[in-house]
Amino acid sequence: MNQHVAAAISAIDEDAWTAIRYPDAFVDPDTGELVSDAEVAEITYTAFTGRKKAEHVTARLIVRRVRRLNAGVAAGQGELLTAWRYHPVFTDSPFEMLQAELQHRQHATIEQVIADGKGSAMAHLPSGRFQANAAWLTLWAITHNLLRATSSLASSFHARATTATLRAHLVNIPARPASPR
Repeated sequence: MNQHVAAAISAIDEDAWTAIRYPDAFVDPDTGELVSDAEVAEITYTAFTGRKKAEHVTARLIVRRVRRLNAGVAAGQGELLTAWRYHPVFTDSPFEMLQAELQHRQHATIEQVIADGKGSAMAHLPSGRFQANAAWLTLWAITHNLLRATSSLASSFHARATTATLRAHLVNIPARPASPR
């Protein structure tokens, strides 16, 4: 987020924020905490203003804000000032604000799965041969499903971990071979 986006977010009126509750909590990338409540607002924003006027793009800036929890607050004592983390999305989507934000959240989820796949068998794609591509994609799908099932059985930490972490913690377990001496 740059200073122009931050200025646009600060220009959003406090009454413009709409409370939203996610049916499936998601992991906040900044803190690792599960988040199910947030607020969403939108404002018109012009991007690329440092370029020629013909290259300026005006669209919607949809902003999700999540309350930043203050671990230092003593029990029974309220917060003096509410702190927020802001997650802006610049879009020209025709959907209404809450639908566009949900679509972005779902898109971010699949992007993470694809990035995770590129760290494993999907790194071999494309190979130039259809059969090889089909084999690698099949192997990736099987591996992904088996690792996800194993990780959910292992612990709540492993249930949210990336494929590389799962390989390091669950698959590549160093062991001393037993010999029949």
